[in-house]
Amino acid sequence: MVDLLKVTGLNVRFPQREGAVQAVNGLSYSLDQGKTLAIIGESGSGKTVSARALMGLLPPTAEVSGSVVFRDMELVGRSEAEMQSVRGSEIAMVFQNPDRSMNPTMRIGTQIIEAARKHLDLGRSEARERAVDLLRRVQMPDPERRVYEYPHQLSGGMLQRVMIATAIACQPKLLIADEATSALDVTTQMQVMDLLMELQDEFGMALILISHDLGLAASYADDVLVVYAGHAAEAASTEELFHNVRMHYTRALLEAVPRIDGPIDQSWTATEGQPPSLSTEAIGCRFAPRCRAAQVDCAEAAPPFLEHEPGHRFACWHPLETTHD
Repeated sequence: MVDLLKVTGLNVRFPQREGAVQAVNGLSYSLDQGKTLAIIGESGSGKTVSARALMGLLPPTAEVSGSVVFRDMELVGRSEAEMQSVRGSEIAMVFQNPDRSMNPTMRIGTQIIEAARKHLDLGRSEARERAVDLLRRVQMPDPERRVYEYPHQLSGGMLQRVMIATAIACQPKLLIADEATSALDVTTQMQVMDLLMELQDEFGMALILISHDLGLAASYADDVLVVYAGHAAEAASTEELFHNVRMHYTRALLEAVPRIDGPIDQSWTATEGQPPSLSTEAIGCRFAPRCRAAQVDCAEAAPPFLEHEPGHRFACWHPLETTHD
């Protein structure tokens, strides 16, 4: 199967007076049509920056290099005008905190219509009908009324549904959900994720889930990419990753996830320390200062991100023992 999206050696650098910030460093992955990839990591690991690089939504000062090939089209280096023809119609994004992403002075329907009319040849009345239909598709209660309301009149879960409706207005081939459920309660989170899965099946979209939550990846993703300090740490199919964790950072993330089948008095192990500064170049493994298994050689050279087992890549000099027979 031909990759819908192929990212190779993606770098994102932000020059500053004190020195450049290397937010993303050599990130590589691919995604097939109709599949779901979860990109997992702590805050500041480069997840959102890498996604915005795909969309061409970084500030002009950002220096982006590497390759992002989407449907045989190289996106790195394209002009803003060229990217505008791709955003929305081919690749769309659902942002975290929808209340900050929507115009508080515009009615809900108008904001959805704006996205649809930008790429589709629709009259105003046709666009309004499409807005109502999209709200109905994302299971918004009473869409004929909600289309005339303002963002402040809707709950967080409803606003997220509006964001999803706007994102799917042109039936994109790739949808990026950036922490799309992190600000919602647990019940609403499940409703929104189930909705995304239904829409993915309906439209045949590929989906990138950006999150710090490995539990989310376990439930909804086909493949997982774990990132740390702008670098890829581990990547595998979801089943392989959860049954055969090799990278100590991935294990640390798993240990921070509560288990419903665990004891009532279960405790979680916090990873001590903070992620490294992205404005300084590290010599060894960036996770070494926080890793309980770090040895002398970990500080001397950075481990390469390689496929050590079929379909399973990781960067570690002293990986966890494999659970395979």
